[in-house]
Amino acid sequence: MPIHGAPIKLFHVKHLASHRNPLLHSTFILGADLARVIAIANQKGGVGKTTTAVNLGASLAASEKPTLIIDCDPQANTTSALGFPKDPARRTLYQTLILGEPIERITIDAQVEGLELIPSDKNLVGAAVELVSVDHREYRLKAAIQHIRDKYAYVLIDCPPALDLLTLNALAASDSVLVPIQCEYLALEGVSELLDTLMRLRRTINPSLAIEGILLTMYDDRTTLSKQVAADLRSFFGSQVFESVIPRNVRLAEAPSHGMPVIFYDIHSRGAEAYIQLAKEVIANDQKRVGQGSERADPGTGASASAAAAGTGPGSGSSSGGGAGPRTQ
Repeated sequence: MPIHGAPIKLFHVKHLASHRNPLLHSTFILGADLARVIAIANQKGGVGKTTTAVNLGASLAASEKPTLIIDCDPQANTTSALGFPKDPARRTLYQTLILGEPIERITIDAQVEGLELIPSDKNLVGAAVELVSVDHREYRLKAAIQHIRDKYAYVLIDCPPALDLLTLNALAASDSVLVPIQCEYLALEGVSELLDTLMRLRRTINPSLAIEGILLTMYDDRTTLSKQVAADLRSFFGSQVFESVIPRNVRLAEAPSHGMPVIFYDIHSRGAEAYIQLAKEVIANDQKRVGQGSERADPGTGASASAAAAGTGPGSGSSSGGGAGPRTQ
């Protein structure tokens, strides 16, 4: 039975313990006191943005990384997929962006230990229009979350499938962008345009915006098409493409109708395994990024210092490291 209308059930990490999930035993390491804010964005709809926000967020929370998901899409699919049916009385992101409601009053428990949610509803359609006349309109979300970033390890923002003021707010507030790409040729045609748009935004709205990674979704290893699209993307974008690949999976598609992430719906499914691997990859890249920051601050002695001085070490900003380093920025 779907969870909608049923009593709220808190999914606890212990529910996964019996499955010996290696993600659960990762160490909580943060290179800074502030959460890494990741926008999940693509101008094309139906590529897996909401699925990724819900399941990556749950997998990060299950690994003891406190995570906040912000549903920035007026369709509110992320809110629904986490088990919250439409409720006109519920305060949402609209109240924060337009009415100035403190964001901590909007935050709700997402029914998964370590995971919280800023819900959305159809009123956000109006917000995109009302923001037009507001001062510093692109930075409303950034200002709202700035003072709560020390509560989380990660903040994930599910963006609408359009480059409107809601998406601009998400990108202005983010450290990086995760781009889900469906394994079809039409998706290939749009990815370069999307990245060009992100680069323009980097010059104007958010100079520090990085590419967290390109995520292959809806991958079907039985078809030549999926394999060819994946090969083309990896050939062109190299280490910016995540090693983790999200397959077409029935259990992954069923989980939202039950109001829960796939790791609680069917931990043994291929979809659950894929998002667990993605979470591990995001965490590992974050830790590499933190390590490189330490080396830049104190290159030390010996080989590390020589490499840094020569501009070839991992802290030098060189891109010669290929896939072993974090996503290029």
